[in-house]
Amino acid sequence: MNRPTLLLNVAQMERNIGRMVAKTAAEGIIFRPHFKTHQSAELGELFRAHGLSRITVSSLDMATYFADHGWGDITVAIPANVCEMDKINALAQRITLNLLVENATTAATLAAEVRHPLHIWLEVDTGYHRTGVPYDEPDTTLAIWRIIHAAPQLHFAGLLTHAGHSYLARTTAELADLHQQTIGRLRPLQALLLAHGQPTCPLSLGDTPTASVLDHFPGADELRPGNFVFYDLMQAQIGACTPAEIAVAVACPVIALYPHRQQVMLYGGAVHFGKERLVEEDGRVVYGYLAAENWSGYHAHAALTGLSQEHGTLTITDPALLARIQIGDMLSILPVHSCLTADLYDHYHGTDGRRYGRIPRQP
Repeated sequence: MNRPTLLLNVAQMERNIGRMVAKTAAEGIIFRPHFKTHQSAELGELFRAHGLSRITVSSLDMATYFADHGWGDITVAIPANVCEMDKINALAQRITLNLLVENATTAATLAAEVRHPLHIWLEVDTGYHRTGVPYDEPDTTLAIWRIIHAAPQLHFAGLLTHAGHSYLARTTAELADLHQQTIGRLRPLQALLLAHGQPTCPLSLGDTPTASVLDHFPGADELRPGNFVFYDLMQAQIGACTPAEIAVAVACPVIALYPHRQQVMLYGGAVHFGKERLVEEDGRVVYGYLAAENWSGYHAHAALTGLSQEHGTLTITDPALLARIQIGDMLSILPVHSCLTADLYDHYHGTDGRRYGRIPRQP
C-alpha cells in the first residue's frame, strides 16, 4: 500500500453478519440485508453462506449488478423512478423485483407500463420525513393500494418504512420506544388494507441502530439493516456498536509532521473519506479517529480534525503517540460513515490478504 486504501477486517465483518443472522432467525423474521453499504458481489457471498437469498439495494443499477451475480429476490429501497422503466422491465423479467411506491402517479405509471410481474411495497413515513406516505394519511394509503391491487402485473408486498430518525437515539430504551412507535403507526394502515380485502400485509423495517441494539422486534415481519456489516464511528457514538466492531478503515500515508502544533498530515482527504463528521462534547469537529492496534478500538487523542481534497489533518494530543509516528508510516483511520467512505473506492484490501472488488462506479 502506498496511497489511501480501504481496509476491511474480514473476520469482524463475518462476526457482524453472523450476529444479525442469528438474531433475526431467533425472532422468526425475514432478514433482507441492505447491500448498499458494501456493494460487493464477493462480500455478498459471505451472506449467501448463511443461507440468505433476499437482499436490499439502493438503485436499479445496483440491483442489476447483484442480479448478474445470482441474487434473485431484490428490493430497491428508494421510491421507484419511472424514468427508468426500461430497466424496471428488464429486471422484472429476470428476478423477483420489489419496488417502493409512495404516490398515486408512480403507482399508475407502473400499472400502465410494466410488462412483467412486479412486487410493490407501499412506503410509509413513520417520522423520518424523507419519503413515504405520511402514516396519518390513511385515505392516501388506500388510494395508492387500490391502484396496485387493480393492476394485473403488480403484486402488493406490504408496508415498508425506514426509521432513519433512530440515529438520534442514544439509549436502548429510546430505540425500543421508537420501534414500538413505528409499529404503532403502521398497524392502523395494515388493518385498513386487510379490511379492504388485502390477504396479507407484512411490515418491513430497516435501520441499523434499532436492529443492532434490540433483541426483539414485535410486529415486524422483515428487517433491512445495512450499515451493521461494517459499522462506523457514527454507530459507535449512537451506541449501536462498540469501536472494536467497526470493520473498515482507511490506511493513509504520513506525508508531513508538525509536532509543535500536534499535527500529522496525511495523504487522505475528503475524496477518500467523504465529509461526514462528528461533533465532540467540547464542540470540536472530527472526521475520523486513529485506529488502535489490532482494530481493538481507536485513539481518542488522535482525531482527524481537518480535510481538504487530498490532505487530512490528524491532531494528536498524546505526546508519546505523536513521537512514534514517522514520515512514510501508514496510519489506519476509522471513518465516521462507512457507507459513504466505502463508496469512494473500487475495492477493499482485506486483512486476510485478499482483494475484494466492488460494483463498478457509474459514469
